[in-house]
Amino acid sequence: MARSKPATKPAAAKERDRATLSKIVHLADDVAAKSLGGRDPVVHIPTRSRANTVWNKKRGLLQMGSAKAERQLFNLNQARQFMQTMLHAGGIKELIDAGKTLSLRGMFYKGLHTVAGTKEKTFSDQDESDGILEDLEVSLGALREELHIFAKKAGTMVGNITVTDTGDEIDCRRMGSGGYAIPSICEPDVVAFKRCEAKFVLHVEKNTVWSRFNEDRFWEKHNCIITEGGGQPPRGVRRLLKRLNQELGLPVYCLLDCDPWGHYIYSVLKQGSISLAFESERLAIPDAKFIGIRASDYVDCELTDDVQIALNDKDIARAKQIAEYPWFQGHKGWQREIDTLLRNGFKMEVESLITKDISYVTETYVPERLKAKDWLD
Repeated sequence: MARSKPATKPAAAKERDRATLSKIVHLADDVAAKSLGGRDPVVHIPTRSRANTVWNKKRGLLQMGSAKAERQLFNLNQARQFMQTMLHAGGIKELIDAGKTLSLRGMFYKGLHTVAGTKEKTFSDQDESDGILEDLEVSLGALREELHIFAKKAGTMVGNITVTDTGDEIDCRRMGSGGYAIPSICEPDVVAFKRCEAKFVLHVEKNTVWSRFNEDRFWEKHNCIITEGGGQPPRGVRRLLKRLNQELGLPVYCLLDCDPWGHYIYSVLKQGSISLAFESERLAIPDAKFIGIRASDYVDCELTDDVQIALNDKDIARAKQIAEYPWFQGHKGWQREIDTLLRNGFKMEVESLITKDISYVTETYVPERLKAKDWLD
């Protein structure tokens, strides 16, 4: 069967491209006008730090504050970053004009060259390049997808839903053992929801756990969608989960490890992250639920000492830090959960339930939690 042709770019996507181009041209024009007028060209970059995030309790979101940093061309300490910003802005304009996209790695190489007359390269490494691209996102008020940039795929989905991905219909009920690879750009003009019978989404931390649920066809027995994000989920996974929750009204339940890092992943999914607070509106899921693994499961599930992984100093410090997050600070359930973790002195992975039975997590643990509505929110 011949491959279906990609659909014509939607009018909304074209309008976003025009808006993004207008912002880039305005940035360039402002720099040129100030330079020609003998004034110091300055770019204002919103500060991506904990000090510049605001907890909106009413909405359950972490939002970016108003603090901004100046980046000046004629300041020796800032000139390099200023020029990198302009370099990437020009590269993004080229992508939009050509109607093409590039990976974060591709953008690094697109902007990489040795400055004429010197031995200095424009970027030392990809991390430096990625940081500049995030600066452009917040300063232009444009999403990474609107800049035509994508990251590597790091997530999987299976279940009772059919989507179209750049014009191709994908039945997530028929994806074999590998599942549907969630793309890094999950906007409606790329991934559209065509048919969905699922009643909820179960998001698990790792592919190994996802494979257990897929092999046991949990999604078929319990009429749901199962996703994983390879640990800390990338933006594409978070955006897709947000859309499944917001557009289709599907509850999102999170099955994560019993450790400070599992708690942090849940926090990011639910409230947003400090570094991406400017994107909380489109990524955070305030009503996401945490169904496990819980510190009390060691006793409640009658697990053995074999599953214990001792907390190290870093784990303990991180747990105490998370307990002080404003959204966890006043939550009795989460304070009790973190306190029990610390008193236990050990952490546990979802895979530890295999010591009960290979399919204990799919046949007993999760079904019982869902039926009893036993979760933390």
